[in-house]
Amino acid sequence: MTDWPNGAGGAVAFTFDFDAEEVWIGDDPENANRPGVLSQGTYGAKVAVPLILELLARHGLRQTFFIPGRVAERHPHRVAEILAAGHEVGHHGYTHTSPATLSPADEEAELVRALEVLRGLGADPVGYRSPSWEFSPETVGLLSKHGFAYSSNYMDDLHPYLHPGGELVELPIQWILDDAAHFWFSGSGMDWTRTISPPSHVHEIWSAELDGIVALGGCCIITMHPQVIGRPHRLAFLDRFMTEVRARGDVWIATCAEIAAHAR
Repeated sequence: MTDWPNGAGGAVAFTFDFDAEEVWIGDDPENANRPGVLSQGTYGAKVAVPLILELLARHGLRQTFFIPGRVAERHPHRVAEILAAGHEVGHHGYTHTSPATLSPADEEAELVRALEVLRGLGADPVGYRSPSWEFSPETVGLLSKHGFAYSSNYMDDLHPYLHPGGELVELPIQWILDDAAHFWFSGSGMDWTRTISPPSHVHEIWSAELDGIVALGGCCIITMHPQVIGRPHRLAFLDRFMTEVRARGDVWIATCAEIAAHAR
């Protein structure tokens, strides 16, 4: 059991993977020439991020945005707004490409390039979330080499823990606490067979999972994507859910960096 601040039973982080167009380009570079496809991600940068920042401000919350380097290059004004509002910016690759598909040299090059871009915009990333939550055999070592404090990628626990042989803290995640698992629809491949869940179903799942995690003294990392959660009716749900979580009185709501520092 983790000893959380102020006698809380558990910790909560509302995190946002600001992928914008890059999630489509990283999966298939030819999508860079398909503006209709990319418009799904453009919505995240153009409309959703400002609405999310307004929502977080109303709740008085500072949270964590994981941003690919190439998204930061395309939308530096949004990164500036996120930082100006006091939120943490974490590393989410340079391109949205799985490290498992890269050579060790290319993986390190992606890691370093995104660090340069984000630091150039005034961020100081200490946390890493991999595109697609995938690692190569070299990833943990590269994160330690380049001074990262935490990772938020593995699904093997309910509590933060140290990766063996180092000081890298893991903040476990899970697909059921990811908005994409419930709401994602891109109109390609098997997506035509999918049903888009109503927020009421997601509220039931997230609330029950949070109850269970807190009962066990764990950490609830909720993962969202502006282009997914940022639709008006889903933001209304998130507003209600944040209100409920804040009213519980038994959870510590913090950034990922704060949770990792406390766990260490």
